[in-house]
Amino acid sequence: MLQDFIKSLRIKHWIKNGFLFAGLVFDGQLFNVDSLLLTFIGFFLFNIISSSVYLINDVFDIEADLQHPIKRSRPIASGKITVSQAIIMSGLMIVIALVGAFFLSPQFLYICVSYLLINLLYSKWLKHIPILDVMIIALGFVLRVAAGIALIGVKRFSPWLYVVTTLLALYIGFGKRRAELFLLSENANQHRAVLEGYTLSFLDQLITIVSSTTIVAYSLYTFSAPNMPEGYSVMLTIPFVMYGIFRYLYLLQVRQSGGAPEEILLQDRPLQVVILLYAICIFVIFYLV
Repeated sequence: MLQDFIKSLRIKHWIKNGFLFAGLVFDGQLFNVDSLLLTFIGFFLFNIISSSVYLINDVFDIEADLQHPIKRSRPIASGKITVSQAIIMSGLMIVIALVGAFFLSPQFLYICVSYLLINLLYSKWLKHIPILDVMIIALGFVLRVAAGIALIGVKRFSPWLYVVTTLLALYIGFGKRRAELFLLSENANQHRAVLEGYTLSFLDQLITIVSSTTIVAYSLYTFSAPNMPEGYSVMLTIPFVMYGIFRYLYLLQVRQSGGAPEEILLQDRPLQVVILLYAICIFVIFYLV
């Protein structure tokens, strides 16, 4: 049962909570011990909250998951963990996370509560509304960034990064919907009702819009945000961002993958290499130049 419980926490998805470190990195505080410690604690608490939401979401999705070729093996859908057990475990995790958030920062606590409530509404109702479902997912990423900033005082962090985060999350979210729609084909609406409101051509248009807008928004950030490193050196990172977006688009439309973005990030070597190069470039520009 412990193994099934750990599986239901979806630890691979914790990589999404890495957005909490955005404020720390882009504000030049990576070597500030106090800020780094606070962010790591916040990251741990956010992992607990997000996993509790996954448990509740799986409870709501039992019937749909049973119709899915992969999700039917999830511990709750397969009956390895009962609904009552999932609810009790989720409740305990929420209490632990919110108590910890209270002692960290009142603002961080408010963001955690907002994230929790929005995701509960998403799990029950909002995920069934086309377009809004992906926008709520994007809001979750913005709240992650805001949560990280709430833990430290920032001077360099630009609101442009909120815009970039929103657009990037929309891009990945619509890409995930496209992959699901392609995988499940004619029976898509039986597995996820919201897919009935999408078509492949419609999603391709949305993906084109948000991918191009993401590149523009990030480019604007590199030379128009205040308190940036001198010489517009951050513009050197634009090609890495462009390649990352193009690579994900290639995986979506050529490889017909993308249903699990976190797995792609952990498995696709070209994407890992470009992220590493981007991280090195950002580190050099913000911390060494």
